[in-house]
Amino acid sequence: MIKRLFTTTLGLVIQLSLFSSIVFAQASVMLPVPSQVLFDKVVDEYFDFYFQFHPTAGTQAGLHQYDGRLEDFSRSGLDAEIAGLAQFQKQFSAIQSGQLSQASAGNLQVLTSSIQARLLELQSIQMWRKDPDVYVSDLSYSVFLIMRRNFAPPADRLRSVVAREREIPRVLEAARQNINNAPRVYTQVALQQMPDNIKFFQNDVPAAFREVREPKLLAEFKASNDAAIEALSQYQDFLRQDLLPVSNGDFRLGAENFRKKLRYDEMVDIPLDRLLEIGYADLRRNQQQLKEVAAQIDPHRSLAAVLADLRQDHPPADQLLQTFRDTLSGLRQFIEQKKIITIPSRVPPIVEETPPFARALTTAAMDTPGAYESKATEAMFNITLPSPDWKPEKVEQWMQGFNRGTIASTAIHEVYPGHYTQFLWLQAAPSKTRKLLYNNSNAEGWAHYTEQMMLDEGYGGHDPKLRLGQLLDALLRNARFIAGIEMHTGKMTLEQAEEFFVKEGFQVPPVAEVESERATSDPTYLYYNLGKLQILKLREDYQKLQGSKFTLQEFHDRFMRQGSVPMKIIRKSMLGTDGPTL
Repeated sequence: MIKRLFTTTLGLVIQLSLFSSIVFAQASVMLPVPSQVLFDKVVDEYFDFYFQFHPTAGTQAGLHQYDGRLEDFSRSGLDAEIAGLAQFQKQFSAIQSGQLSQASAGNLQVLTSSIQARLLELQSIQMWRKDPDVYVSDLSYSVFLIMRRNFAPPADRLRSVVAREREIPRVLEAARQNINNAPRVYTQVALQQMPDNIKFFQNDVPAAFREVREPKLLAEFKASNDAAIEALSQYQDFLRQDLLPVSNGDFRLGAENFRKKLRYDEMVDIPLDRLLEIGYADLRRNQQQLKEVAAQIDPHRSLAAVLADLRQDHPPADQLLQTFRDTLSGLRQFIEQKKIITIPSRVPPIVEETPPFARALTTAAMDTPGAYESKATEAMFNITLPSPDWKPEKVEQWMQGFNRGTIASTAIHEVYPGHYTQFLWLQAAPSKTRKLLYNNSNAEGWAHYTEQMMLDEGYGGHDPKLRLGQLLDALLRNARFIAGIEMHTGKMTLEQAEEFFVKEGFQVPPVAEVESERATSDPTYLYYNLGKLQILKLREDYQKLQGSKFTLQEFHDRFMRQGSVPMKIIRKSMLGTDGPTL
């Protein structure tokens, strides 16, 4: 399958190049040279600075000059990043946005806001001081990115792995120095993740470079890999023996930090009490629709019984990957027939099993290359299959999460017309800023929006079981929206959040446990539901503006052209106003 994709990669590059040229031509305007030149210069300098401190993000973006480095979590490194961010904040503030094109003025807002978000994290929220898993997850991901994609010969990539592995003891020593009074749930989650991270370096990394035959390089790799494993094992002991007994910190951001994070990350400044009203109203709408659809399926049975039947309607485990492939084919055909959105490439993603390293972290996910990756351009749609050593009852429980409704919703969200489709458009984003900065409420909001939109447009022939699956996913995001705010403003405990996911979100207890734990370290994960609601409002307002000229495909295509920026910026571009996003 991988070999087959490589034969079509050139076609993908050619298609994307042509597509990019069209979009760039549409976006080109005459600009006041002095201000625009200054702005472009500072943007280039800013990203050069940014990737010096975030080399893993550089690798992910396809900028491989950063492949031999790891993040510097030392106090001197953190202080240097803070100082640099403050300097760039001054430089961007000095630029006259009124002398820039509308697109560049929007980029200026996005960059300024992203700097504020990073400073808020470094100086006030300080997850680097609270969360021991931040360090380990970054380490594993930094190596995973290099071993996963064939952007260079294996020996060259292994040299980068060696360079990064040599830095791992230093990073973990900085973690010991930095972490102070961690919340207990953070340390517990980090301990849960440690065995898989250690196994990743023990098994997966060596397996990825089996074809390398250079004795000197292999010896260097054995030394760096053994040292990395030893450092991780010692860190695991530190977590269990030293940190866990004194992990009495508070995970809550507090209302002020929550408001600031939402304002800087998502450019949303709606008061939290108003957001809760919006969140609860959408929750109640989806709950009512769930009950109505369940009654449509079987009016004589309880909602719980109908949901139980839905969860049991799944393919055998050994047919799951093929079921997803078949679903993707049907989705693409429906999108083209109904003119939902332009899909810029005929090349589909590879559907394959989730790599062992990521199995503990995800059930299904898209793995796409960065906007500047020019060689390893394949995209993988990863599905986590049951482990061969699981007992039959555990396999059945796992497969219930891949029922027919969930398979459709997941395929829509991750691939067509969700994340993968947006990734294809991102290659043609009209600026470096819009290629490199990732906005959660845009990307996750879009993917979540498409789950509902596709069924509204008739996908699946209005099958109530597909709608039931979509609504369960919507209720999960509703519960995230509310729990995140309530937990971090002190109105809901971890245990109460678990109960909320079960009773109000109709989730099974294992999901409720994971979701409530996630809220502690991902406080604004309301961005799925937030983004979806913002897109629905944007579509309604855009349709009023366009009148009889409105088409869904033109709306979606124009939305995609904006890149991954907050809805506030997109509304200004598409509507010409700064009206409320909700």
